[in-house]
Amino acid sequence: MDKIEHIGIAVNNIEEANITYEKLLGAAPYKQEKVESEGVKTSFFKTGESKIELLGATNENSPIAKFLKKKGEGIHHIAFAVEDIKKKIEELKTEGFVVLNETPKRGADNKLVAFLHPKSSHGVLVELCQEIKK
Repeated sequence: MDKIEHIGIAVNNIEEANITYEKLLGAAPYKQEKVESEGVKTSFFKTGESKIELLGATNENSPIAKFLKKKGEGIHHIAFAVEDIKKKIEELKTEGFVVLNETPKRGADNKLVAFLHPKSSHGVLVELCQEIKK
């Protein structure tokens, strides 16, 4: 893992959360986008070298909507930057981690992403992120 890429926070109302985090961090989100395949709207904030991703559900069947119903607002995942996501998935599988999507998929912020099941990482949903080269 190269670094913590971002921390994902599930929120009930992304517009209200944007206002809160803009006040907290002293800056507006640098990027907002929808990931239709996941039923999520995202907002990204920078704070120093770190990023915060707010996640709001766009439909009631999305993974974020299910998370919010079960656990409420709060930290959803920790994302780590990797150079070669396919190689890292294979390495982690051999170490016993359960990968939720073995084929990386396009995520927000120009990234390929894959997730590790929280049961294999002490209750934390881990996201692997690889920058998509243009």
